[in-house]
Amino acid sequence: MSLNIQTGELSAEELAIHELWMREAIAEARKAESLGEVPIGAVVVRHGEIIGRGYNLRETTLDSTAHAEMVAIREASTALNSWRLLDCQLYVTLEPCPMCAGAMVQSRLPLTVYGTTDPKAGCAGTLMNLLEETRFNHRTEVIQGVLQEECAELLTSFFRRLRQSPSKL
Repeated sequence: MSLNIQTGELSAEELAIHELWMREAIAEARKAESLGEVPIGAVVVRHGEIIGRGYNLRETTLDSTAHAEMVAIREASTALNSWRLLDCQLYVTLEPCPMCAGAMVQSRLPLTVYGTTDPKAGCAGTLMNLLEETRFNHRTEVIQGVLQEECAELLTSFFRRLRQSPSKL
């Protein structure tokens, strides 16, 4: 079941908890930004504790799979000594791409919460919804729009600065 926080489907207490963890994902995104990476961050939470953190590292590692979600999922799996993240939640600042959405389904994450939509690659409801695809054996509930403005501004300001910087010839 997909929920959008703008529709008021969450209680104030639930929203506060989701905002707390999204702020942690935003802190991870700022780490990526400090490296010149696109500022996307993610955390995996289990029983009120972060067990996996990640931020975008594609340019730094020259690895197309080094998305924030993938890094956080790997760290969480190591912490649990299991590929199954059955009682965890993933918080990410940007709507997951097809690869990350697939990893969330494969890792059996029951809940994904994201900040802002991705009109070019979003696979948690924008272009398609791989997380809640009924033909898959497992599905991941989605909550979208948590701290949406803050998450969107991170990306908007990053790309604005990138466009304004002198190009490297």
